[in-house]
Amino acid sequence: MRGLELSCRHGRRENELLKAVKSGDLETVEALLEASPSLSERSTGYGRQSVLHLAAIHGHVEVLSTLLNRSLNSDSLNRHKQTPLMVAAMHGKISCINKLLEAGANVLMFDSLKGMTCLHYAAYYGHSHCLQAILMSAQSSPVSASWGYVRFVNVRDGRGATPLHLAARRGHDRCLRILVDNGSLVCAATARYGYPGSSPLHLAAQAGSLDCIRELLAWGADRLQRDSSGRIPYIVALKYKHGACAALLNPASAEPLVWPSPLKLISDLNQDAKALLERALKDANKEREKSILKDIAQSLPSPPPRDSDLGVSDDISEASENDLCCICFERLCSIEVRDCSHRMCARCILSLCCHNKPNPTGSRISPPICPFCRSSISGLSVAKVRVSEEHDDDIIDISSCSTKSRKSCEASSSFKGLLVMGSFPMGDQTSSGDEWMEKP
Repeated sequence: MRGLELSCRHGRRENELLKAVKSGDLETVEALLEASPSLSERSTGYGRQSVLHLAAIHGHVEVLSTLLNRSLNSDSLNRHKQTPLMVAAMHGKISCINKLLEAGANVLMFDSLKGMTCLHYAAYYGHSHCLQAILMSAQSSPVSASWGYVRFVNVRDGRGATPLHLAARRGHDRCLRILVDNGSLVCAATARYGYPGSSPLHLAAQAGSLDCIRELLAWGADRLQRDSSGRIPYIVALKYKHGACAALLNPASAEPLVWPSPLKLISDLNQDAKALLERALKDANKEREKSILKDIAQSLPSPPPRDSDLGVSDDISEASENDLCCICFERLCSIEVRDCSHRMCARCILSLCCHNKPNPTGSRISPPICPFCRSSISGLSVAKVRVSEEHDDDIIDISSCSTKSRKSCEASSSFKGLLVMGSFPMGDQTSSGDEWMEKP
């Protein structure tokens, strides 16, 4: 009888602890652990969720911190071999993720359900802030040194899917952008996830996510890549009746501009110059998209009118004529070539870099040539805009301009200056329908 009474009392304390952890009652948790430290090793019945799992699921970071301070294993496993870090990523509990990472939680552990890591869970459920935190931790963790950071970003689950595949299939464009920006391969094919041999573009087409398709195309995804049944993403979009997606993926439509990531000068860009070029890329592809979608019923909402659509901007009128791009004569020079100091607008320098479409496998390509002095472009920086003598400030940093000024710098959509040069691909070039159907 005495033993039965002690067992019942211990069972009540165990239930009280699990209940306190779920509700985030820190005082009760501390009192129970002080009275019986062995309670911290208990778990729930069927799911075998430890107290760390429960704290991470419910986002109680103070309780989690208290438990970790008692030297509990941060990589404890539940019934499905999921770690507290995995369940925190699943539920989007960023504060718990940061605490677990500080405690040394292993980012490279696989569950027994589908062989997924914490990175897969964050991408699948669309928690971009959690995804970013895990990637930042992986860069300085032993995983980066022993396994390789790029290999970790492209880690596959039990079905051969990378985190990028999961983000594309679920339509999480923010997660997708973070992954490709960290080296995720846009042309990787699945094994058993979705339809065998599917690329992220196939899965985005199946999901009908225009935002994901835009990002993938801008990062060099191949519209002609085929899955194991020979289908290209365009056919997948048609099958699932995503008309706008099919229009963008149609191989007969104009090629989008692609972010020239293999160029060393692009990887060396500072944040201000990179932001200018990214905005130019987005604007150029948005104009291409509008021209493609104008004849179909399902169209994208029009962007808000810009200053250039309503008239000449005050910021542009204040600039000297010498600050206009000498290639297109429509936008201000916002980017300067580092060696020769020649200046162009962001759209034109981007077209120079995108003249040769980069290889998505990551191989290097030849640096672009300055159209003025014909020297190789090895670096770019934000240009200074000179204003007229009437104003007190002689030079303005483009990166610190107001939003209105920034929009004015990138307002025009014309490529006539580029076309006059004859060294850039024309925007209305299309691929032959027969050509893409015959590609193996």
